[in-house]
Amino acid sequence: MIRILVVEDEKAISDLIRLNLMKAGYQCVCVYNGMKAADLLETENFDLIILDVMLPELNGFELMEYIRPMGIPVIFLTAKDSLKDRMQGLTSGAEDYMVKPFEVVELLARVNIVLRRYHKMEQKITFMDIELDSENQVVTKAGKEVELTPKEFELLEILMRNRNITLFRERIYEEIWGTEYSVESRTLDLHIQRLRKKLNLGAELKTVFKAGYRLEDKA
Repeated sequence: MIRILVVEDEKAISDLIRLNLMKAGYQCVCVYNGMKAADLLETENFDLIILDVMLPELNGFELMEYIRPMGIPVIFLTAKDSLKDRMQGLTSGAEDYMVKPFEVVELLARVNIVLRRYHKMEQKITFMDIELDSENQVVTKAGKEVELTPKEFELLEILMRNRNITLFRERIYEEIWGTEYSVESRTLDLHIQRLRKKLNLGAELKTVFKAGYRLEDKA
């Protein structure tokens, strides 16, 4: 399982990030200051670090100097939105830089992008009795292969990698069909219908009114 370290001194923000990362299927560890993060990195391995800039004891930029030789990708979080700070964050070796306040959905999207860039996404992911093998482009349900079109496969993958998270229509269109699409298009809805039929997905694949779709674990 992908392990993500969150270094954020505001507990409410840290808890929100942890909750949503866990819902999306990631393992998450949280610490609240830079020195504790440095100590933890001596003994534990992580696939990604979400790092606040303004930290007690050792700030994010200082900690980044320690992290860089390890080759672990980093996404900076900060309340500082000046060009100088953004440039410092990116030139220090971070993969991305997000300014607070931010939408959790956007953070999850950036996490996925960075993990894909580093080839650290899980190759096989499961949801109930459905298994998706991204390397071989194969989907099985209860052990039997299900034939999907390339776009249906992409749609299922983004839903499974963001399970329990509402995905807005605009984001799905941009990731799968690119930025050029009509807001009136029913293409997405038709693909959702086909996935429901082929994979026998009922209440688990929810339509979120005036928003998008969510693949949801059974309670």
